[in-house]
Amino acid sequence: MNKPMPELIQEQTEQFNAWVSKMQAHTEYVLDQHLPAETVVPTRLHEAMRYSALGGGKRVRALLSYAVGEFCHAKLEKLDAPAAAVELIHAFSLVHDDMPCMDDDDLRRGKPSTHKQYGEALALLVGDALQSLAFQLISQDKALKNGQKIKMLHVLALASGSRGMAGGQAIDLESMGIPLSREELEQMHIHKTGALIRAAALMGAYATDTPNQDKVKAVDHFAKAIGLAFQVVDDILDTEADTATLGKTAGKDAKDNKSTYVTTLGLSAAKELANELHANAMAALSFYGREADLLRHLASFITQRSF
Repeated sequence: MNKPMPELIQEQTEQFNAWVSKMQAHTEYVLDQHLPAETVVPTRLHEAMRYSALGGGKRVRALLSYAVGEFCHAKLEKLDAPAAAVELIHAFSLVHDDMPCMDDDDLRRGKPSTHKQYGEALALLVGDALQSLAFQLISQDKALKNGQKIKMLHVLALASGSRGMAGGQAIDLESMGIPLSREELEQMHIHKTGALIRAAALMGAYATDTPNQDKVKAVDHFAKAIGLAFQVVDDILDTEADTATLGKTAGKDAKDNKSTYVTTLGLSAAKELANELHANAMAALSFYGREADLLRHLASFITQRSF
């Protein structure tokens, strides 16, 4: 006998939440195994690297790699290196973003930012070392074929550099105090936030030995929509939530006179945009049945975090 729709939805939600918790813990384990121990020289640098990369965050980018990998039928052992690598790149970006010369934030994930805990000079080195380790993990992974490694390294390097995350951050700095249009804001965040999310998805697809090109295209469209939606939702949460809820300084972008989706569009329109981008992500998967349900749940997890 078929279950009533509310019960079925509840069951699927519980299964997804269990998967999220499992994969977050797995990601933490993989990172813990690959980050140098605090006893390895230089001990303080390694301690600070572990402080910055472990013990916090939703691991959205790793979850996306694992979910796409499952959608494309990749083996778990082939997904660990790219999932950990994209989280290390993300952690490196947060360490540098928080520094006084950038966004100047004293809080990250509910605890002192790396530069507040270890000083600015060491924080700079922490970011550099986390970035290097990300590429090392993929290049030395024994589960991946050489062709897969080359694709992943290319995608991750492109997403991290001047045509990706670093470029987006540069645009952000140059735009301080300058009102941006929706199109300009979108261009900035396609690089600053969206590029790494897209890379996480594509690396999950490339972890399979023979990627289905139709699925790769669907995943790419899905990730582009989700990448922008992620930033829109972040801007909304930054407006509505308090510091304790966010784990970082709430409302800081507005105080620093930076353009956000909320300041540019207004709160109501920003929420409408987030919902529109969520719908676009779902449309990218419309050709697929239950095999794409994990990605659909993940889209909601990312775009409907609190509204």
